[in-house]
Amino acid sequence: MSEVRDWIDNVVKTNDVVLFMKGTPEQPQCGFSGRVTQMLDYLQVPYSGVNVLESDVLRQGIKDYSDWPTVPQLYVKGEFVGGCDIVTEMFQSGELKTTIAEKGLIAEEA
Repeated sequence: MSEVRDWIDNVVKTNDVVLFMKGTPEQPQCGFSGRVTQMLDYLQVPYSGVNVLESDVLRQGIKDYSDWPTVPQLYVKGEFVGGCDIVTEMFQSGELKTTIAEKGLIAEEA
């Protein structure tokens, strides 16, 4: 299991924005993953998607890594932001855009 944890840790730390999701950004396989991709696309945030459906070990590994029971999971600059509900609340309040802009990943006016 430590191999998966190390792999996840590397992905989180080497991508500015990464979404662990069911499916891919182009073809989400669940509504929650689809909702988060729509918000990121709307904000024009460049991000990497990791399909947890490719491996049961990866799907459990990301839950263990974050100590968060559900997927999708969004990470920005190595920090866990949250799952779909938290990301949706942040998007609706403008906090998601502000958080990403403060990290220098999008313009505040985007």
